[in-house]
Amino acid sequence: MAIFRSSLFSEDMSILGKIRQIAWGQVFLLCVYATIGFLSLYSAAGGSIEPWASPQIIRFIFAIGLLVVIAILDIKWIFRIAYPFHIIVILLLLLVDIFGHIGMGAQRWLDLGVIKIQPSELAKISTILCLARFYHSKEVSEAKQFKNLIIPVLMVLIPVALVVMQPDLGTGLSIVFGGVAMLFVGGVSMWLFIAGIGAAIAAVPIAWQFLHEYQQKRVLIFMNPESDPLGAGFHITQSKIALGSGGITGKGFLEGTQSHLNFLPEKHTDFIFTLWAEEWGLFGGLFLMAILGMIILYGYWISFRCRSQFARLVAFGLTVNFSVYVLVNIGMVMGLLPVVGIPLPMMSYGGTALLSVMAAFGIIQCCNVHRDARLPKGF
Repeated sequence: MAIFRSSLFSEDMSILGKIRQIAWGQVFLLCVYATIGFLSLYSAAGGSIEPWASPQIIRFIFAIGLLVVIAILDIKWIFRIAYPFHIIVILLLLLVDIFGHIGMGAQRWLDLGVIKIQPSELAKISTILCLARFYHSKEVSEAKQFKNLIIPVLMVLIPVALVVMQPDLGTGLSIVFGGVAMLFVGGVSMWLFIAGIGAAIAAVPIAWQFLHEYQQKRVLIFMNPESDPLGAGFHITQSKIALGSGGITGKGFLEGTQSHLNFLPEKHTDFIFTLWAEEWGLFGGLFLMAILGMIILYGYWISFRCRSQFARLVAFGLTVNFSVYVLVNIGMVMGLLPVVGIPLPMMSYGGTALLSVMAAFGIIQCCNVHRDARLPKGF
C-alpha cells in the first residue's frame, strides 16, 4: 500500500496539503456552471428531473470526486503515462470505427455493456498530454526545426483522422485547434503556421469533395439559413427565434415556448444554451458567459503559474480545448458558425463528455497543486 501511495502521490506534501492547494475558486465556478446545466435539463424535460437532470447530477457528484483525486496525484505519474494513454485512446478510436455503436447518425461510442464510452472525448485530453510531454523535452530552438514538427503533427492527425471517419467533423476540428495552439506555444516557427494556413485554405476545394452531403448542407445553410427554413435550416432558424424571443430578461423558468412546444431541436444537448437564453434572456445569457469566461481565465492563470514546461503546456492546452468547445457551441446556436454538432461542455446532457471535461479540470488542478514540481527532460 505504501508503494502504491508513493508512486501516485507526491511525497513532499500531505494529501490534506494538496487539497488545500487546489484552486477552489475554479471548482466553485464549475459547480455554479453545472447547476445552471441541471436547471436547464430540468426545464428541457418539462419540469421533471427525469430523464436528463437526475443522471447528470449523479455523474457530476462522482466527477467532483474524480477531479479531486486527479488533482492530488503526483504530476510525475501523469507525465509518465502521457504517451501510453494516447496510444490506448488511438486504439479505442480504431475499435469505434470497427465495432462502434451508432447514435445520432454517427458511430462514436463503444458499448461495454455496463457503460458506453466516447473515445473522441478522451482524445482531446490525450492529444494535449502527448504534445505537452513532447515539447517539454525540447528547447525552443529545437522546436523551431522542421524535423521536430513531424512527430507532433502525427500525434494530432492520427486521432483526428479516426474521429472524422466516424464521422464527427466538429470534434475532429476541435482537436486540430487544440493541437495547433499547442504547436504555437511549444515554439514552432511562425512561418510554418503561415505556410500551414495557406495550405489549409488552398485545400478547401479538395476537402469539400470529401464532406458528407449533410455536412455540405450545414455550411451552405450557415451562409443562407433562409434557403431551406423547414429543412436543413430549421435548427438554426428556430434557435435564432428562441434567442430573440427571450428578450432582455427572458420568458421565465419553464416558460420557454420554442423549447417546450418542441420547435427547438436537441434542446438538451447541442441547443441547451438557446433554451437557457430563451427563459432567462440577455441577462441570463451574459451571466452564463461570464461564468464560463472566469473558468477559462482561471485555467490560463494556472498555466502561467507553473514552473515546468509540461505542466504549463498541459494547463494551457486543456483550457484551450474547453474554450474552443464553448466558443463553437455558443457561436453555432447564434448562427455565427455552422452547425457542427458540438455540445456545450458539462451543460449539455452526456456522461462521457461531462466526466472527460471534469477529468481535464482535475489535470489542470494537478498542474496547479504541483506548479513548482521539476520534471525530467527527455522524449
